Amino acid sequence: MLENLNLKNTKIALIGSSNNPEKYGNKILLNLLSKGHQVFPISKKEEYIANQKCFSEIKNLNFIPDIINFVIPPSIGFELTIDLVNQGYDNFWYQPGAESKEISDFLRLNNKNYIDDKCIMVESKNLNN
Repeated sequence: MLENLNLKNTKIALIGSSNNPEKYGNKILLNLLSKGHQVFPISKKEEYIANQKCFSEIKNLNFIPDIINFVIPPSIGFELTIDLVNQGYDNFWYQPGAESKEISDFLRLNNKNYIDDKCIMVESKNLNN
């Protein structure tokens, strides 16, 4: 289950990554990178963030990420979640504000691993042992 995951060697795709230091897509990326995590920014707007190459979509990665972390509005995240589940992805993490009952119900019905009530920046301290 995702709650028991050790982030130490985990590949994290961060959907909603941003160069704007006021946005959580930037704060989360920088925080996880500063802790030594492998983070892959997903953004249709940016080419690079914090010297990390951005990918416009998850499918452009040459691997399957261990966690797909969402920091986008739930209305956009729900449609994307449906698409990603249909593509066979399994492990989802929704930052506070990115989660919704609709997303959680869908993931539960499809037997997917997910976290929707915790911030990865806070939890990464506990999960990196």
